[in-house]
Amino acid sequence: MSKQKSYLILFLTFLLCLLPYEQIFAAGYIKSKEKSKLVDIRKLDKTIVIDLRYATKNNFTKKKIYPAAVPLLRKETAAKLVKVNNEAAKKGYRIKVWDAYRPFSAQRTLYNAASNKSYVAHPSKGSRHNRGAAVDLTLVDRKGKELLMPSAFDDFTKRAHRNNPGMNKTAKKNMDYLTSIMKKHGFRTISNEWWHYEDTNWEKYPLLDVPLTSFK
Repeated sequence: MSKQKSYLILFLTFLLCLLPYEQIFAAGYIKSKEKSKLVDIRKLDKTIVIDLRYATKNNFTKKKIYPAAVPLLRKETAAKLVKVNNEAAKKGYRIKVWDAYRPFSAQRTLYNAASNKSYVAHPSKGSRHNRGAAVDLTLVDRKGKELLMPSAFDDFTKRAHRNNPGMNKTAKKNMDYLTSIMKKHGFRTISNEWWHYEDTNWEKYPLLDVPLTSFK
């Protein structure tokens, strides 16, 4: 390799190091709406209740993170969620979605705002939400009232842990029922957030940074 090429490589490496890490990682995310394979949950099942907390100030940051309240998921993941909602309906329940697809830019904002980083995926790794393959949710009854669960959404304490020994019995029963129907239709859980479910096939899907406003 010539000296000129060596110097050029060193110079480009130096310039790369000057970039904020967010820009480096964001470059690898798909930004095309057409390539994302994202779908609006409401168009598949109008009975699913939507309450996207990050599109409001009613979240742990106390700020509006999303510029638009558009509930999106990968089409495969969304199809699974519809099956879950249909099964819950047999008992008079419906799914209530608090979060679904999350653009990379929002992931960065949430990570920086979180005091306990263990609850929010680092932007360098990406979140299942960034793939449109994870959903945060609960159940509501026929009147739209939320069923008792272990904690509130985004409660970053042990109350939200699935193995919390002090969990209310009714809350545990409701959580276990929700878990059973989610797992039945192709989702899995994580230990420290009872509301979080991710598609068992999430690894097949790419990281995305498509603006929510593209789907308005």
